[in-house]
Amino acid sequence: MSARILDGNALSAQLRGRLADDAAALAARGVQPCLAVILVGGDPASSVYVRNKVAACEKAGIKSLRFDYPQDADPASVLERIAALNADPAVHGILVQLPLPRQFNEKAVLEAIAVGKDVDGFHAENVGRLSQGQEAFFPCTPHGVMKMLESAGIAVKGADAVVIGRSNIVGKPMAVLLTNAGATVTVCHSQTRDLAAHTRRADIVIAAVGRPRFVTGDMVKPGAAVIDVGINRIQDGPEAGKLCGDVDFASVSAVAGAISPVPGGVGPMTITMLLANTIEAARRVADKR
Repeated sequence: MSARILDGNALSAQLRGRLADDAAALAARGVQPCLAVILVGGDPASSVYVRNKVAACEKAGIKSLRFDYPQDADPASVLERIAALNADPAVHGILVQLPLPRQFNEKAVLEAIAVGKDVDGFHAENVGRLSQGQEAFFPCTPHGVMKMLESAGIAVKGADAVVIGRSNIVGKPMAVLLTNAGATVTVCHSQTRDLAAHTRRADIVIAAVGRPRFVTGDMVKPGAAVIDVGINRIQDGPEAGKLCGDVDFASVSAVAGAISPVPGGVGPMTITMLLANTIEAARRVADKR
């Protein structure tokens, strides 16, 4: 068996074309979708992520504002900026790039963002609304995964799904979205006994554990859909510097029915869902006029 490749780049291009049309329609109504991005410190990976998000905004017709702070920034200054952006009616989405330096209370920063501008979907109110199946801004990576499954025609309702990882950013909201869609969900993590016993029975496996090539072919049920959320850079050996996911693509693709690659899988979809949330936030403003 050779797994079908779930191409996040191709799906993202398709969706972003529609989003650009939506942004243009809103601009014609006098509302230019606008995303403000805050970056604290000079972490190379974070800088790349922010640059990619800003570039994607511009291509989709979304205005972007970028605010950079040094590694030793006073948290009060960032909170003041967030308050100003909350009060600015021309700004529809606010994103604070994580992780933040040690002097920051990450939870306090995320909670400072107005719920209606929380396009990352991390505010406690959006998380609560998600858990209750209400309208909310969904966290971008899990939302992107759901779009990939939907586009590929992979049945979620009634499926056995295993999520490896329990982070607030991916694992927990991923489990809720799958549950809301009708799957029977098991969340596995570092304390799980006999992880492979869970993954081998799963119709859908979502790997978000942050360990290179952690999920191998012998852990996967034949024909299962495997979504690789991880992105890791190999530190040493002949492949040093190469990017890989949490899934061992070579062995798993020989067993699975469908698999997302790294890069080119979930990553582009995460940014696409950020654009979608920003445009939705702008639409809500336009509809209240």
